[in-house]
Order: sequence, then C-alpha cells, then structure tokens
Amino acid sequence: MNARVLLLLLWPFAASAQGFAGLGTENDGFATPQNPAIFGFPTDHGPHADYRIEWWYLTANLQAADGTPYGLQWTLFRTALAPETGIGWSSPQLWMGHAAVTTPDTHYVTERLARGGIGQAGVTADPFEAWIDDWQLTGPDFNKLTMTASGPNFAYDMELSATSPLIFHGNNGYSVKSAEGQASYYYSQPSYAIEGTIALPDGDVVVSGTAWFDREWSSQPLSDNQTGWDWFSLSLDSGKLMGFRLRQTDGAVYTSATWIMPDGQTTAYPDGAFSADPLSATTVDGRTIPTRWRVTLPDRNVDVTVAAINDQAWMQTSVPYWEGPITVTGTHTGVGYLEMTGYE
Repeated sequence: MNARVLLLLLWPFAASAQGFAGLGTENDGFATPQNPAIFGFPTDHGPHADYRIEWWYLTANLQAADGTPYGLQWTLFRTALAPETGIGWSSPQLWMGHAAVTTPDTHYVTERLARGGIGQAGVTADPFEAWIDDWQLTGPDFNKLTMTASGPNFAYDMELSATSPLIFHGNNGYSVKSAEGQASYYYSQPSYAIEGTIALPDGDVVVSGTAWFDREWSSQPLSDNQTGWDWFSLSLDSGKLMGFRLRQTDGAVYTSATWIMPDGQTTAYPDGAFSADPLSATTVDGRTIPTRWRVTLPDRNVDVTVAAINDQAWMQTSVPYWEGPITVTGTHTGVGYLEMTGYE
C-alpha cells in the first residue's frame, strides 16, 4: 500500500481544505463540546469515541549534567471515521503517534500509524495507559507516569511526577477557538518533574527537567477559514503561560491565553489580551517559519522574546508542522515549547 493511500485511510481529514488538516470540517453527527464544561476523572483521561479528534500531548524541557538543553515530544492522536465504537477491524477509530528529540544541533522525529479495535494503539483511564505499538505512557494515575518511545536514531525512557494540580483552559475547560464559536475541551498538567535517559547515536544522555501534558478533544475545533496556529507553553520565573493565536485567511488572528500561578490558580484571557508577533524567520524544509517571537500579556507584565533552541525542529510527519523547545528572555525568563502549524 503506498504512503498516500495509507494517509487517506488513517488520517482522513488531512486532505480536506476546510481549515488546517480539515479541522474546520462540519462535525457530521459527532458530539459537540458544551459550555459549561463538566469533567469526570479519571474517566476523562481516557478516549471519547463520540468526538472526532482527540490528543494526549506531552512536551518536555530538559538539561544534561553539562548544561546542554534537550526537548522531548510524545503525542498520541485519535481520530474517528464515525461517532461510534466497533470491534476489531470494524472500529472507526484511527491512531497516530509522534515522538521527537530535539538537541541544539539535531532534531530526531518518527511517526506511528494504527487502526483501533485490534489492540495496536489505545488509551485506558484507570490505571492510565496510552500506547501505540511499543511506545508507552503509563502509570497508576495521571500523577506518576513512565514514558517510552523510540525511532530509527533515538529512544528515551523517562519518569514523571506531577507537582501541581490539573488546570483548565478557557471557561473551566471549555476553550473557544474562533469568533464563530468553535471550541474544544482542554485541560493540562503543566508541572511534571521529569528525569531519565535519552539514547542517541553518540551515546546515552541522562537528563532532567520539566514537562507539560495537554489533553484536548473536539469534533470541529477550528473555523473553516483558519489556516493554522502558533501555540506557546511557557514556564516562567513567576508562573506559567499557555497562549495561542489562530491564523485566518483574511490575515486576522484569534487568540486565547491562560496564566497559571505556582499554586495552580488560573486566569483565562479572551481574544485580544495575548499577542504573539514574529521577529525573525528561518527557512525550514523549503518553508519560511518564524522561529523568534515577541510574546506579550500586558495584564501580567509579560513582554518576552521567545527563541527556538533549534530552528530546524520540523516534524516531517503525515501532517507536517514545527515543534520544538524554546528559551524565554525579557520581563520574565524561562523555557517552554512552541508549536506552529499550517505553514506552506
């Protein structure tokens, strides 16, 4: 089976023109997020088959003993052909996994694709276990996790411990994505302590640092005129900041942000309160990608410059995008992660 046919089977919305990766496609009978959001844990750590798109998304900022920075990504995506469950090959659930290691000089990335219903990939809530093939993100609950993944040129084995409560974006987890009202359910565990070993071609590296885990699901998270997003997770000296801007075909952007205090208290910010403006760009895989930004949130005196540790952190996957670790300087200092999609 050629790669294009496989992609159309396993990632059916990637070929759609309705919003980035088809995420603006009409929901076609799938469930729709409701405001106010009501969560039930640990059940909501698991999958929601009646929604079309969902992800378990972990990024980590790490250092070796010599001070060298590293970034890790572990992501599992679930998408559905129909709002229902099924047994074996009749399951309409499809899975895609991405794993990456970023160093100052190199970006390693690999991808896994799977069908649901046959045990190759999935998520259970209690105890928590997310997997695709031999990649694992598991633990007795969401607070203590083990994470493994491997690719042709790398592998990692990490231990994570949560140091703060879950936080909820938007209106208690109901996260609006457009002026037209598209939305998702969105919560995070932004404060894991993480340590472990990365295996690279030059040898093993022992690392430690912090990790951020995002959980999000919806059926039509974007408007059909939104072409991609720029998403920032910043761990700063006085708190944490999640902010994103969604780019539109008319040149306008829709923004949202969450400020997280060290004790886990949050403040949600609506469209227009947060801004992210490119300062310089890099040619990446033939595309012009902004890899240095000015990020502001005036209400928290945030006026910072965000810069990629490695400008070439391109995820050459079925749906390609840029994702990598960043440094933060200015009114606040820190580290974080940047994700950019929809750059042609």
